[in-house]
Amino acid sequence: MTRFPGGSLPVYAVGDGLVLKLYPPDARERWRTEERVLRAIDGRLPVPTPRVEDSGAFGEWRYVLMTRLRGEPLDELWPRTGRRERDRLAEQLGLALAALHKVAVDGIGPPDWRRFLAGQRAGCAGRQRALGLDPHWAARIPAFLDAVPLPPSPPVLLHTEVMGQHLLVDGGSLSGLFDFEPAMAGDREYEFASVGLFVSRGDARFLRRVLVAYGYPEERLDTALRRRLLAYALLHRYGDLSWYLAELPAPDAPTLEALADRWWALEGD
Repeated sequence: MTRFPGGSLPVYAVGDGLVLKLYPPDARERWRTEERVLRAIDGRLPVPTPRVEDSGAFGEWRYVLMTRLRGEPLDELWPRTGRRERDRLAEQLGLALAALHKVAVDGIGPPDWRRFLAGQRAGCAGRQRALGLDPHWAARIPAFLDAVPLPPSPPVLLHTEVMGQHLLVDGGSLSGLFDFEPAMAGDREYEFASVGLFVSRGDARFLRRVLVAYGYPEERLDTALRRRLLAYALLHRYGDLSWYLAELPAPDAPTLEALADRWWALEGD
């Protein structure tokens, strides 16, 4: 057994074909979520996902033993990918997320999505300040959120942390999507907040192709969509605007609207 570096939970390679993920007592719900989601999506996405081989308890800890996916993490491969390969990966990712959002899984929270969003909104500026956000930016958050309507939609199964580290590539195609323990049931556009932050990272051509492959009509790839995606990034369970500002391209102006336009840029609108 060899432990993988990083990650919020201990994960080990078991030989070449298996992965063992461990969940301490305070992560029991995350174990339950990941096991349920992996079983529900097995064989139902156009991109491979880990198959559960075994799951259970060892003392107060829980575990999932799953198949190991092949490929290289997209975030490591990204600097070496050309336009044509990125176009193909974007389309594959959009189709995979569309398929994921059609899978029904019982018992995945939160039980009331609108209440969850209301709670996130109520403490958003203070939570971001506590994470180190400059007061200039924090002071702008309440007015921005008030100005961005988030129309309710039927809840779908969300990965919630689609990022380069959780996508594998082999032979120029997506060969894996994994790490479903933070999965939730909620509005589909919540998903694309992390796609813009951690996959496309301001690459307008890539993000546009993801959304079109997912099923967005061209006329909906507009300013309002960019604003909604930033709003969901601010309301995200793990949102950290100060970290994003340090890691992502600088906006054209020191406003949240400019951030939305830069980080969720959509070529051709």
